[in-house]
Amino acid sequence: MKNISITIGIIAVFLGGLVWISGGAGSGGNAGPAFGGLSALSAEERQFDFGRISMSAGNVSHAFRVKNQGPSDLTISRLYTSCMCTTASLETADGRSRTVGMPGHGPVPELNKTIAPGEEATVEVVFDPAAHGPAGVGPVTRVVYLESGGERFELRFSANVTP
Repeated sequence: MKNISITIGIIAVFLGGLVWISGGAGSGGNAGPAFGGLSALSAEERQFDFGRISMSAGNVSHAFRVKNQGPSDLTISRLYTSCMCTTASLETADGRSRTVGMPGHGPVPELNKTIAPGEEATVEVVFDPAAHGPAGVGPVTRVVYLESGGERFELRFSANVTP
């Protein structure tokens, strides 16, 4: 009985590994650059450090440049942030998206903004260092997420917040 349980466990782990390697059941596999997935998206910088910033000085912003390195159009379906203190917008050749924030703290609408092959776009990020009040001093790291076809691309920033 014990050997049967071990054998069933080994088979389950093996099958789970096959599903994971194939990209999950029913996912159609990993959509690489040939299919316009986020693996075709690149950024000169994926991490930015604001350094030391003061709550009393107000909001700070940074523009991340991203580029579609793939051979086909790349549609960004969603854009959102990791914290309510951060908002973001995406500007492509056809204009700027509405400003979005953290899910649950405001709308996170479908964007459906397209970046053509070889085209660059800008992700404008605004951080409010006073959003967390006096308890929000010290080092922080926040993330901005772009999604397309089930894939997620992350841009990060950090800061050392002072009063």
